[in-house]
Amino acid sequence: MVVWACFTALAVIFGISYSFAAFFASLARDFQADRAEVSLVFGLSGLVYFVGGAGAGLLADRFGPRVVCGAGMLFIAGGLAVSALARSMAMVYAGYGLGIGIGIALVYTPSIACVQPWFTRRRGLAAGIASAGIGAGTVAVPLAATALIGALQWRGAMAALAAFVLLLGGGAALLLRRAPSATAARGGTVAGHTLREALRMPSFRWLYLMAVAGSPGMFIPFAHASAAARDLGVADAQAVGLVGLIGIGSLVGRFVIGALADRAGRPLTLTLAQASLGLSYGLWWAADGYPAMAVFALWLGLSYGGIVSLMPALCMDLFGARAVSAIIGTLYTGAAFGNLLGPWVAGAVFDARHSYAPVIWGCIALSALATAAAWRLVDRGPGQAAAAAR
Repeated sequence: MVVWACFTALAVIFGISYSFAAFFASLARDFQADRAEVSLVFGLSGLVYFVGGAGAGLLADRFGPRVVCGAGMLFIAGGLAVSALARSMAMVYAGYGLGIGIGIALVYTPSIACVQPWFTRRRGLAAGIASAGIGAGTVAVPLAATALIGALQWRGAMAALAAFVLLLGGGAALLLRRAPSATAARGGTVAGHTLREALRMPSFRWLYLMAVAGSPGMFIPFAHASAAARDLGVADAQAVGLVGLIGIGSLVGRFVIGALADRAGRPLTLTLAQASLGLSYGLWWAADGYPAMAVFALWLGLSYGGIVSLMPALCMDLFGARAVSAIIGTLYTGAAFGNLLGPWVAGAVFDARHSYAPVIWGCIALSALATAAAWRLVDRGPGQAAAAAR
């Protein structure tokens, strides 16, 4: 029940977040904004939910995931309502950027951290299934948003999505339950590290560097792949559908890579997934039409899905259940500035150079750095996980 409730909650919140691609052209047209200005909405939302994840994790460790995630769904619905009424980009920044960002922060870390203490032997698979909700939402909700925009215009579409969040997202939040082991950990009777202890460990620092360096390559395509495809002459529906293809790849990555990691080892699998993400950018660089962009989207999604599903499980391996929500939330702050600056810088570079080539090569370089950081976890071996268990 907890796994599928988390799956549903993540499908809702990230489906809304990545539906931004469907609203991109409408916002640019109605507010006469350039790509950098519009991309900043997506980047601001990501900054808020990654930075806010640390605080949300602390709240969940204290009050439980049900209360915190329920509040997050209310923030997301409110952000969509404000955006639907917007008369300026400033209101869109407030609604879609800040409101939805706060809401995702309150749902993401508490829900995914809630799953980890329930499992031991198949933790990678459980985390993969739960986090596959991100991929499912990325496939379904942007396509639904595109259809709603065609029927109701973009403002009506946002209002309809707000109702969807309250019904499905709110219901999923009510089903989230804290594991008995995590409840006991609050009293200090279960082994594991506190947040302060984890911050002093080299393994956390390497994970954090990986998150910082790898995040631009993860999030730039969500804001710009559709626009890049339109520049190549791809039809609007197919261009927006690239976000859905990233989601399909992500779904496969979370199920397959999560299960593989239970056998091959999570640090090694994480390193390979990060390297794969960087290599996928070679296809974007060489793309001359829809087929190449579609394969790029699937490949990137496969790699991205594996990375996102493995990080919470690896945190549980290394640091234990004692403060797992707070530790995962703090780790995710490493992705915050990449999510904010990545799409915005990519838009600014395109506005100045009329080409995504410098962006692509920058993402490849940063992904190589992230891969090197992940490899340091492989070098450290399994000893730290055993220490955490003790």
